[in-house]
Amino acid sequence: MTVIGTNIGALRAANASRTANTSLTASMERLSTGKRINSAKDDAAGLAIATSMTSQIRGMNQAVRNANDGMALAQTADGALNEASNILQRVRELAVQSASGTYQDGDRDNMQIEVNELKKQLINISASEFNGVELFSATADNNIEIQVGAGRNDQITLSISALNLVTVSGTEASASAAAGLSTALVAGDALIGTTRRVTAEDVAYAAEMEGAAVTTADIGTEKTLAVGDTFYVPESSATVVTGGVDVSDAASAQAALETLDTALQAVNETRASLGAGQSRLESVVNTLTTNMTNLTDARSRIEDADFSAETTALAKAQILSQASTAMLAQANQSQEGVLSLLR
Repeated sequence: MTVIGTNIGALRAANASRTANTSLTASMERLSTGKRINSAKDDAAGLAIATSMTSQIRGMNQAVRNANDGMALAQTADGALNEASNILQRVRELAVQSASGTYQDGDRDNMQIEVNELKKQLINISASEFNGVELFSATADNNIEIQVGAGRNDQITLSISALNLVTVSGTEASASAAAGLSTALVAGDALIGTTRRVTAEDVAYAAEMEGAAVTTADIGTEKTLAVGDTFYVPESSATVVTGGVDVSDAASAQAALETLDTALQAVNETRASLGAGQSRLESVVNTLTTNMTNLTDARSRIEDADFSAETTALAKAQILSQASTAMLAQANQSQEGVLSLLR
């Protein structure tokens, strides 16, 4: 049947051209973005699955960083305990030295001066922190929860055993001294023979220099200090340590050895708990990294474009688009044959 009211060939060619152009547009979009799924219309189910996988992958990626932070915390704590162990070994060495009868009381006093300073450092180590988080507790295990997965319950506990070094270090407190006169200088004092400029405070507090009380007339003059002299001392504050081990006499030094051995054992136990936790965190990082790689691979299969397939589809769509356009032109011209019937 020959008609001119409806050009079926042109309609079919136009429809084919539209379909080819749609395929061409889709292939060009996928090749330009590298994604097979660029919107929900491309693959609704695949988009939902890929989005869920993305949440897990990003959560695991952060969990790896969390685990690495946990290892950094454990390493910081272990470094502090390593120095604590060195201090305890040195104090024990001094205790063994002081316990020997070959040393005088003055020698033991000098040993105790070093012990006192080491005790202060032990107090500082016991108060160590990591990013504001207290590392050691003297009364109970310090349990630090670390998020090591994308899920709500993916947590592990880094347990740091209780560490109480007070029996060795003692406690630290601030002590202050009010303004007033110094004690009278005694023979052997390092200040004897040195000069001091007389101040108004020396006069106000009735200081004695060069064997006589200073007067207003002496203000600004220099005096040579001698045995029995006193002078004004301003108000001062200092940190003192009370308690802890004592090596100032042989008996105390012998008793300190057992206390130090107990403290060394406590430090070793705490370091062991840290080492175990760090080993587990390293395993967590390895597991997460493997899972993240496999999950990323699975997501890629769902949402990433296959460039081999898409370039083939692009070439096909380009040819079909050009062919359908040419056929549409032919279909439009085919109706001209009707004119020959009217001549």
